[in-house]
Amino acid sequence: MTATAEATAATPYRMFDFFDLQVVRTRRLGPSLLRVTFTGPTLADFHGGGRDQSLSLFLPHPGQDAPVLPAPVPGDDGRAWHAAYRAIPDDERAVMRSYTLSGQRRDAEQGIEEVDIDFVLHNDDAENTAAAGPACRWAQAARAGDKVVVLGPAAADNTAVRCQPPQDFDHILMWGDETALPAALGVLAWLPKSASAHVWLEVPHRADIQPVVTEADVTVTWLVRDEDAPSALDSVRAAQLPDAVQPYAWLAGESGTMKELRRHLVRERGYDKRAVTFVGYWKRGLSEDALREQPADA
Repeated sequence: MTATAEATAATPYRMFDFFDLQVVRTRRLGPSLLRVTFTGPTLADFHGGGRDQSLSLFLPHPGQDAPVLPAPVPGDDGRAWHAAYRAIPDDERAVMRSYTLSGQRRDAEQGIEEVDIDFVLHNDDAENTAAAGPACRWAQAARAGDKVVVLGPAAADNTAVRCQPPQDFDHILMWGDETALPAALGVLAWLPKSASAHVWLEVPHRADIQPVVTEADVTVTWLVRDEDAPSALDSVRAAQLPDAVQPYAWLAGESGTMKELRRHLVRERGYDKRAVTFVGYWKRGLSEDALREQPADA
């Protein structure tokens, strides 16, 4: 979700703010998935918008106690802060990665303020050069008390929620791979009872399949890669979809697959381009840093 991370980093004093967090615990969700739970003294001001709410996570380098970041400047629109961040030497400057908010819990009586972020562990993914990158390595080694910084939502209605169907939509088509799984599950949990959806979720292993909680009329197909599942494009192309008056599509994950699906929906199924939300979380053969440096239409 590189484009969203850049937009978020450019507007930290409007809808977003910096939150100093520390690890509470970690939990494996499957062979490829690890959940890290965080807390922090200012989380009462953290207001996630649900659905595919994204944030920017800043991590320390090995040997650092906390991420190295410039101080926020009141009144700045984010540009001066971002320039100061880029001016810090690469081996000192905090590692920035884009993630989806997987969960938020607030219980004033028990003093609980927590947020969850799910990490994909790419250890067996030889095609992805982001495999076992700095965020993956940090998550695998994370222990209670480890410090991070999040640039996250200070208002629930914010620009880092990308799933924005029209109010009168009557069907949603969704695809996401394991990197988009928290976002897809968040969208499904948000869907109203009146909505219907056809959903394809792609994971490396059957043990990576996660529970789906939704009130909508949803058909979910899990594409398990190590069981030789058909490609996302072939699966969607073969599907019988309802005759919707206002269809909407949400696609997120590997950039190349997402673009293939978008072309299919627009050219072969007649979707309005404006009714297809697509977010490339990663691109085969590129790290997130390299993807961020590419032109938007690359």
